[in-house]
Amino acid sequence: MLHAVIMAGGSGTRFWPASRRETPKQLLNMVGSRSMIQSTVDRLAGLVPFDRQMVATNRTLVDAIAAQLPELRHANIIGEPCKRDTAPCVGLAAALLVARDPEAVMLTLPADHVIATNEQFQAAVCEGLKWIEKDPRLFVTFGIRPTYAAQSFGYIERGQALSSDNVFEIVRFREKPDAATAQSYLDAGTFYWNSGIFLWRAETILNTIESYEPEMGKHLRAIQASVGTADFEQVLNTQFAAIQGKSIDYAVMEKYPHTITIEAPFSWDDLGSWQALTRLVPLNSDGNTVQGNHVGIDTKGCIVRTEGDQTIVTIDVEDLVIVQAGNATLVAPKRSEERIREAVKRLEQLGLDGLL
Repeated sequence: MLHAVIMAGGSGTRFWPASRRETPKQLLNMVGSRSMIQSTVDRLAGLVPFDRQMVATNRTLVDAIAAQLPELRHANIIGEPCKRDTAPCVGLAAALLVARDPEAVMLTLPADHVIATNEQFQAAVCEGLKWIEKDPRLFVTFGIRPTYAAQSFGYIERGQALSSDNVFEIVRFREKPDAATAQSYLDAGTFYWNSGIFLWRAETILNTIESYEPEMGKHLRAIQASVGTADFEQVLNTQFAAIQGKSIDYAVMEKYPHTITIEAPFSWDDLGSWQALTRLVPLNSDGNTVQGNHVGIDTKGCIVRTEGDQTIVTIDVEDLVIVQAGNATLVAPKRSEERIREAVKRLEQLGLDGLL
């Protein structure tokens, strides 16, 4: 049976001050009227029933996620005791799924993507399922045809077309490129953005992690063996903390030979930073992206977001990110938005936990 695992453990630091420790971006309404994690669950309606949906997150976020997703069983919201990147996250979810359903097929997807339409997304997943039914060894990815030379996404280089003209062998995975390399990928026409959405049999991905990362696999198998026992929480805490963190791309995908990519029929965006909003929210007549109350005089190319009844007034400014959220306001040139992480670290060093 098909199960879905939603990865929702990110901190969303680049979306400070809207994204905070207790309410990271996946719990926020970034685009539309539903939070990002609620929209992800909405995307699965009619494809995966609630009792076969699992959320993997930071332990401190379990209750907040449960409040936003009352339709999910609390036991299906898995609180990781510490951050260990995506390979341990996938491995833990796979270990728990195999204990429940040895034949489980696992759709793995992040909680912070913007996808349209849900029907096209589900059609692509169903196509991937057919390939796994034919060959249970396969790992299926969903490649996004690039529309510009993005430097913030990883890439998939496609190879030979298979029996369908939208399904390809994978030559290799490519890391986030510099500007010139990204342009060469776009010009070549044989590269996709890596959506980070995967489809595989739970037992197969668990065995593969164990093969390529035996130490990680040892800890995951110990957790799996404790499922349903009184010692489960203690074993989870000690064994998961002992894992060395690594991304699923580095740990598995760049090495595993049986991978294919389906060219996604759906539109997709990885909401990675404030500038992503310029692609998703209609610009006003001055080229500004506005969420909330804003009065601009000779203001151009800015991203402005406010909360509640707060109003931001700007005069004679261009290309700024201005975000008011709770007890903090961010003002930065768009070109410097990567330094938001630096600002968050500075707040931590100053002991200003009330701003985090």
